[in-house]
Amino acid sequence: MQLIEDAAGDPQNARFLCRACQLAYLPEAEGVKGFRDDLGLSAKLLSIDNTQVYIAESADHIVVAFRGTEDPTSIDGLKDWLLTDAMNLLVVPEGRLGHDLSAAGVGAKFHKGFVDAISEIWDPLRDDVEAKMKQSDRPLWITGHSLGGALALLAAWLLKRRFIAIHQIYTYGAPMIGNQKASDAFNREFKGQISRYVSGRDPVPKLPGLSLVANEFTHVDSAHVLGTDPMTNLSQFVGAIGTQAVKGLLAGSLIDEVWKYVNEQVSAHFLDSYDGLLKK
Repeated sequence: MQLIEDAAGDPQNARFLCRACQLAYLPEAEGVKGFRDDLGLSAKLLSIDNTQVYIAESADHIVVAFRGTEDPTSIDGLKDWLLTDAMNLLVVPEGRLGHDLSAAGVGAKFHKGFVDAISEIWDPLRDDVEAKMKQSDRPLWITGHSLGGALALLAAWLLKRRFIAIHQIYTYGAPMIGNQKASDAFNREFKGQISRYVSGRDPVPKLPGLSLVANEFTHVDSAHVLGTDPMTNLSQFVGAIGTQAVKGLLAGSLIDEVWKYVNEQVSAHFLDSYDGLLKK
């Protein structure tokens, strides 16, 4: 596998970076070996609290690959972020990275949990990428699966605010990171550079979604839908449960019912499923 520099959304790039996302779930010794043997990249792992990212490089490319949830075969740890607390976590950025994210414009709001997660690892990530780009100015690819896809988008924005050129961003099964204003800003800033891969059966790209009627969260462009299943929204996904919501809002036991639906479809979220669809 190899990266094709000027081919946005190219299937070969998608397979290469999907493999990088799979390797990102491995412990450091195994991950470093996998990046070297499978992708021809020299890699190191940055890990702070619950946020992990591999930074890998060759003479021609730099790849930043974010890990998703700690266990790649479970998304239970994302329940509160994606359903229970979703609307409460949609905020105007504050704190140490607030200034850079507020550059998205008036009214732009982001998922607080995702912002907090990128904040944990931002300093060493920024320093390492800056150092590698100073050594040799190469195309910078940023990728991630699940939660890692959300972090990949935020990292790309923050790095660009540091005048570091982003070549392309590839995400797999990523949730929504902010409201329409935030997504519009990302679409302008990275026009033609984002390839967002989703399976129609994958529940996570339909989230966060506390509101079934007027969900403030939206996706950035542009989606590449894999497989034959159409991409539905959360309301369509949970079907009849949506009619039970009072004023379109999920609460209490309804959240648990929606999460049951999510977990019944969760195998479509795993990277093995994405890898298989990309090979078809």
